[in-house]
Amino acid sequence: MDLSTWIGHHAGLTPDKLAIRFPGRDLSYADLAGLVDRQAAALAESGVGRGGCVAYLGFNSPEMLAAVFACARLGALFMPLNWRLAGPEHRLMLEDCTPALLLVEPRFVAQIDAFRDALAGTTLVTLGDAAPGWLPYEALLARGDRTPAPDPRIGGQTPLLICYTSGSTGKPKGVLLSQDALAWNAANSIDMHALTADDRILTTLPLFHVGGLNNQTTPALRVGATVVLHPKFDADATFDALERERITLTVLVPAQIEMLMAHPRWATADLSGLRMITTGSTIVQDRLIRAVHQRGVPLVQIYGATETCPIAAYLRADEARLKPGSAGRAARHCELRIVGASDRDVRRGDSGEILVRGPNVMNAYWNDPAATRAALVDGWFHTGDMGHQDAEGYLYVDGRKKEMIISGGENIYPAEIENVLAESPDIAEVAVVGRPDERWGEMVVAVVVPAEGRDLSAGQVIALLDGRIARYKLPREVVFVGQLPRTALGKVRKEDVRRLVARKSFMEHI
Repeated sequence: MDLSTWIGHHAGLTPDKLAIRFPGRDLSYADLAGLVDRQAAALAESGVGRGGCVAYLGFNSPEMLAAVFACARLGALFMPLNWRLAGPEHRLMLEDCTPALLLVEPRFVAQIDAFRDALAGTTLVTLGDAAPGWLPYEALLARGDRTPAPDPRIGGQTPLLICYTSGSTGKPKGVLLSQDALAWNAANSIDMHALTADDRILTTLPLFHVGGLNNQTTPALRVGATVVLHPKFDADATFDALERERITLTVLVPAQIEMLMAHPRWATADLSGLRMITTGSTIVQDRLIRAVHQRGVPLVQIYGATETCPIAAYLRADEARLKPGSAGRAARHCELRIVGASDRDVRRGDSGEILVRGPNVMNAYWNDPAATRAALVDGWFHTGDMGHQDAEGYLYVDGRKKEMIISGGENIYPAEIENVLAESPDIAEVAVVGRPDERWGEMVVAVVVPAEGRDLSAGQVIALLDGRIARYKLPREVVFVGQLPRTALGKVRKEDVRRLVARKSFMEHI
């Protein structure tokens, strides 16, 4: 059995039920099952089989969701690429796990063309009109005229998703999630949301994130609910859908909630269809929780990571007002531990590293056994996040053990930015840190020591990053200093850098 049976099951029971509503298109469960069948047949004819890989670069679409289930049918990996990344970042991932076939929206074709020589063995497919050297999507579908026979070797432990998350060293790591991981994650989501076939899910988060793909979207298709899918987030389109589609459930990261609250429609929008809004990806500020609750909608927090597919802990709707600020208790099919030195459990109330164990946890990091061994110890995933539990077992996230910055729901690792800036002969030293920001959660700040005799501006520093990294990772501020604080062994003291940045911000605002 593979995950594509979810779609086939509902196509058999409720063929006319609306599965996906997309701008300009409605797909019933029968339509979606047919699209999965056609994609699976076409991919098989193109040489994609068990252990192969299909990558996708583009905005949310029914074709992207169908590709997940088509890959499940074939026992292949599906690699969703973050469309916000720059070309060199995509190249790193595609060279690390080279796909047999790459599906790309027209707007991103030129980006891939810039390094297509590195993808000599990959079939390049455009979802739009024909481009030189690219196979049109409809021509791909025309290749397949037979549904592939079931492969008995495909099962729950067969890897299905490879999602890249940047490592603390700046090198991206491919997180391998099995078909079982998605199935158990769906079971956690169903429990959290009391999810049924009567629900109408609004998905505005990008499907290249496990949060967009697996918090509600794949679980909704598991139970036969309707998914209202937007290509990308837009505040007006979100309000329209909430009102017209009578949406019952949606996931919004804090940055999206901020944008909705700043919109003129926030105070009067009809949110009466919503049973709850799910949020997470970063520490959620109290004022956001209060603002959503004032609109009569429970705001429930969820905790997890790419490596946990992502659901590891959550609140339920009836707990939202009782435990504001908490990320909830362990998911139904997960265990949590809070540990200190030597991975020993700390006392309730004390802060420590959050560990997660459950069938939704990743198989491994792709081609990185050392990182896998460090992250998975006796089945427990070491998150690198710090937190504590209250007397009733509710989790509160205190911060991050790692140096990761979360801005607008996106993970940003300082080393990625530092490595690029360090290449410049105009820069002697650089350290990148996050500073708290009311709108984005954190903002990226680069602290730069110019090389001797060099005169740099903030604009020149940021220009060094242009086209090298995604725009959302660009520093919003550059601070120039004479030297960076270091330990006796020469390591930059990041906590001192953060204090320096915070002090500078404070002095500028008094």
